Amino acid sequence: MPKPPIYYVLLAGCVLLALGLALAAWRRPDARRRSARLLAGILAAAGLWLTAYPPERSVAEPQAEAILLTTHYQPDTLRALLARFGARTRIWRYAPATYSATLNDTPIVASLTTLREQMPALRRLHVLGQGVPAATLPALDSVRLVRHGGSAFTGFRAAHWNRQLELGKSLVVEGYFAGRETKPTWVRLQVAGTPRDSVRLPSGQGRFQLRYVPRAVGRLVATVSGRQNGRELVTEPVPAEVLPTRPLRVLLLAATPSFELKFLKNYLAARQHAVAWRVGISRGLTQTEFSNQSATDISRLTPALLVRYDVLIAEAGVLAALPGAEAQALRAAQRNGNIGLVVLADVASLPATVPGRTTLRLVAQSGAAAARPQRLAWPEAPAATALVPTTLALSGTARPLVTLTGATQAVVASQRSGAGNVVVSALLETYPWLLQNATATYSSYWSCLLTAAAPPLTPAASWLITEPWPRPHLPVVLRRTGNFPNKSPTIAAAVPTQLPLQQDATLPEWSTATYWPTATGWHQVQATGQPAQWLYVFGEKDWLGPETQRWEQATQPWLVGTNQALPALMRNEPWPVAWFFVLFVLAAGFLWLEEKL
Repeated sequence: MPKPPIYYVLLAGCVLLALGLALAAWRRPDARRRSARLLAGILAAAGLWLTAYPPERSVAEPQAEAILLTTHYQPDTLRALLARFGARTRIWRYAPATYSATLNDTPIVASLTTLREQMPALRRLHVLGQGVPAATLPALDSVRLVRHGGSAFTGFRAAHWNRQLELGKSLVVEGYFAGRETKPTWVRLQVAGTPRDSVRLPSGQGRFQLRYVPRAVGRLVATVSGRQNGRELVTEPVPAEVLPTRPLRVLLLAATPSFELKFLKNYLAARQHAVAWRVGISRGLTQTEFSNQSATDISRLTPALLVRYDVLIAEAGVLAALPGAEAQALRAAQRNGNIGLVVLADVASLPATVPGRTTLRLVAQSGAAAARPQRLAWPEAPAATALVPTTLALSGTARPLVTLTGATQAVVASQRSGAGNVVVSALLETYPWLLQNATATYSSYWSCLLTAAAPPLTPAASWLITEPWPRPHLPVVLRRTGNFPNKSPTIAAAVPTQLPLQQDATLPEWSTATYWPTATGWHQVQATGQPAQWLYVFGEKDWLGPETQRWEQATQPWLVGTNQALPALMRNEPWPVAWFFVLFVLAAGFLWLEEKL
């Protein structure tokens, strides 16, 4: 930093003063006390200069302790800290802006930045209770934390659910519930005030899994609650977005008329899938039907025909009878990922036309097992039973999709072949589920098979919400994948907000934006040429258990023991001016007094 002109003027004056006093003492005829006068003259000039510009020294800041109260803190812990550090220790209460007006017993801080501004010398912060949101921790900077836990936690410590799901899929909520008492606790899932699923925890805590199949497209906010002795302990929101089912183009091939494929054709058509059905009636004669699409020639499997469909569902006997040219066209379309293949294994062994058949071997069940219904299991499966005459022995990279409950035998399996998927099913009759009014079971089963077989969609621009528990007045980082838009996206909330995007330097298809929500509930993210996407902002007191887990993990870089010495915080300050002024007065007084002697 450049010195002002007065600095150099005063420096020159003090140097000339020292030289003048020294020269006067040297030329004085009286040689007595000459050395003392020389020294006094130099000290007087130095004292004058140091009085104007005293030197600086490094000093250590005092170790400042403060206390921050958060949700569910223990008063006994607060009293113990005050007894240790003194009644004058600064105490704050962390509270969001929405609640600050109701808390008047203790000074309120809504952010850690405000706390550091009010107490610049703060070195160690004692946090009582459940802690502050993890997103606020970077504001601590060099301040260290001492964590003091709150009262015994009652509620959901962990939870996870599929926040986006297709219509027909199950909303699966799973997590861990912790209760204070070792009494049986019911964890219940409710939608629109109606209980949909529940599980009993005999010891009052443990893992749980709840399911519900939404029946309409749109957004819903279910609730999950814990009840003990008829008393509700805690209730948490479970927001989810139900998306329309992906419309597929399905080609069905049957050797002879059967209820299985006829019911499947009607089911797929009722759900707005484009369906083409070809069934053999007699030698050389076939019947075709089309739903949700125009009629076309499907008498032969040609490359031009196969590229128009997403999934081919065919009986194994039909594939075995394909002419060589059609079989070759099917294998090429499947390997290139243009079409997925679902094979209904109605013959003793898979035909050579089926790609990857060497890893999927049919095994006939024994007479007793084949004659009685057996329980089946697959992801998101409700209770289901069916006759299983044949199972599959898997090898290589084949993976099971549907298995016998409590056993390792696969009933349906999938195999990756080239860029496409092949699904083989040994379950030949699923239509009885529809006759038994088990539509959910039928829908879940065929959704599992079609999802495994269908080629993936071309990736479209989408948003990834990196914050699992968005809350008001805290930053939410949104990551967008796709081409960088020409116009900034917006968030439709109480006050529409533009999202300035920052493109990733190494991955141009990634861009991020930071959004600060101000209200709870659904917020719509809109971008030009892209379907709207929804973000749910939780309340301040929602899901405190999982948030506490994140807080405990995120605080590790700032944690310090309560008895651990902190590194001293150094600062520069000038030496007291009075010392140098006294030096000047004493040196000048000596010169005056010595002159009189």
